[in-house]
Amino acid sequence: MLRNVLGKTFRFLGYTVQYGCIAHCAFEYLGGIVVCSGPSMEPTIQNCDIVFSENLSRHFYCIRKGDIVIVKSPSDPKSNICKRVIGLEGDKVCTSNPSDFLKSHSYVPKGHVWLEGDNLRNSTDSRCYGPVPYGLIRGRICFKIWPLNDFGFLRASPNGHRFLDD
Repeated sequence: MLRNVLGKTFRFLGYTVQYGCIAHCAFEYLGGIVVCSGPSMEPTIQNCDIVFSENLSRHFYCIRKGDIVIVKSPSDPKSNICKRVIGLEGDKVCTSNPSDFLKSHSYVPKGHVWLEGDNLRNSTDSRCYGPVPYGLIRGRICFKIWPLNDFGFLRASPNGHRFLDD
């Protein structure tokens, strides 16, 4: 009797550990569902929108300008932020706010990206805390899941003029 109970308990624990490892690998390397909060990515992503984030791109260094990424916050490591990649290492980026009369530019250092929210007037981003290390990127948002009337791939940046090609 005791042997039967112990056998079932250890089998249950074994399956729990196995499925836990599989789930961890799936969420760490493949992707997951993310609920976005805050106004910084409006109008592309609204507060409480649900999106799918894939994590393979960051492992294979396939992040490109214009991608929307989930990143560990440089100012609060316990939280994640959702921003658009404006510049990759070596790119020249506009570091000033859109309302500034004089525009300032800088180059993104090696191993970093420049991130900005689509809602430039209500976003804390690289204009505040500077370039973000590539290692803080958690995943790339592929498409919006919720609300259903917005289901599908995300639209292009409303601030496309901020991408510099020189």
